Amino acid sequence: MPVLIVAIGIAILLILIMALKWNTFVSLVIVSFLVALFLGMDPTQIALTIEKGIGAQLGHLALVFGFGAMLGRLVADAGGGYRIAATLIAVFGKKNTQVAVVIASFTVGIALFFEVGLILLLPIIYAIARELKLPFLYLGIPMAAALNVTHGFLPPHPAPTAISLAYSADIGHVLLLGIAVGIPTTIVCGPLFNKVLYRLAPAVYQGQSDLSAFGEQKSYRLEETPGFLSSVLTSLAPVLFMALATVVDLLFPGSDSAAVKAVKFVGTPAMAMLISLIIAFWTMGFARGRSAEEIGKTLTSAIAQISMMLLIIGGGGAFKQVIVDGGVGDYVAGLFAASTLSPLIIAWSIAAMLRVCLGSATVAALTTSGIVAPMLPMFHIDPALIVLATGAGSVIACHVNDAGFWMVKESFGLTMKQTFCTWTVLTTVLSVSGLIFILIAERLFY
Repeated sequence: MPVLIVAIGIAILLILIMALKWNTFVSLVIVSFLVALFLGMDPTQIALTIEKGIGAQLGHLALVFGFGAMLGRLVADAGGGYRIAATLIAVFGKKNTQVAVVIASFTVGIALFFEVGLILLLPIIYAIARELKLPFLYLGIPMAAALNVTHGFLPPHPAPTAISLAYSADIGHVLLLGIAVGIPTTIVCGPLFNKVLYRLAPAVYQGQSDLSAFGEQKSYRLEETPGFLSSVLTSLAPVLFMALATVVDLLFPGSDSAAVKAVKFVGTPAMAMLISLIIAFWTMGFARGRSAEEIGKTLTSAIAQISMMLLIIGGGGAFKQVIVDGGVGDYVAGLFAASTLSPLIIAWSIAAMLRVCLGSATVAALTTSGIVAPMLPMFHIDPALIVLATGAGSVIACHVNDAGFWMVKESFGLTMKQTFCTWTVLTTVLSVSGLIFILIAERLFY
């Protein structure tokens, strides 16, 4: 059975990565070859399939991902993230600090990948918690929850962007729906979950945080950072461009006017990221007195940090292509042909199972897209909703096979048991509540 072969392949992948500690990219390529052989594919075509999967995955994504990493690093190094967080907390006051943290983290999280956002915001949140005499975890949970929501739901993050392409979904539409779903999801798994956890397990809030694992922490003086409006607009520029193009497309469907075409051109993901990056050159670079050489070093360091992630995404694309070309997607589609289950629940369930097994949300989402994409013609549903459902499933139950689990454990000073009770449960609440809000969005908007 094709499904059994894929399951065995995933088991081998787990052994290579977790037990033997092999590199994730190398492991993905090896398993892709093995699965292709067992699926009966022509051995002379397997390498071409893997090359096709890697090339198709990175051909478009490398631009968006690369520009996004550069933009995020420019904002972070200039102190833009610090300015956003500090200003919002000053405006909302001590009583509503959690709200300010959620808004700041959600805003910064759109421009920064999860790990980068965590490293940037941790020292800021730690300093604020110490000043307000609050437990670090009390502010850390809503911060991490907001970052994880943007990581799972919103382009230009790697998984939502990649599976949008796999499902032929409009990225601007995914972005708008993702924000609509992501806001209530963040409220549930952030402040509301925090409130319940504080009552049920107050001991976890007494942990001593340790930021030394993240290296030397950069400190900022507020008066030396970019202005609040400049920081927010620079961070959100890609979102604004893509959202504007989507709105114009909805208001003027099929229009051939030069103005509409110009807006759509600017709103394409690669162009939106490039224009936003050029804007950041000024707002976070030259306007701050930084030289072209300094900006160039920041861009180089940003790419160096994501190079392995790009390869892993490419490896995930290879595995996905083997699943597609090997007929697994068609086989699974046939199994669900007579099913009464919502395709959203199907996509979420497959992604959730793969996430628990594989650890990587990105790889789980990409593998799911290879299985689910052949089913889409059977259903009359907006592909953007399938993207969000896959993303929601791919972030469930973060545990020991995911680097994020260890980052949270070490930075918040938690034991293994406490990390399971907080972060693993939080990501599960995030995933389930995200699916619920996606189902509600389907009812409301379609």
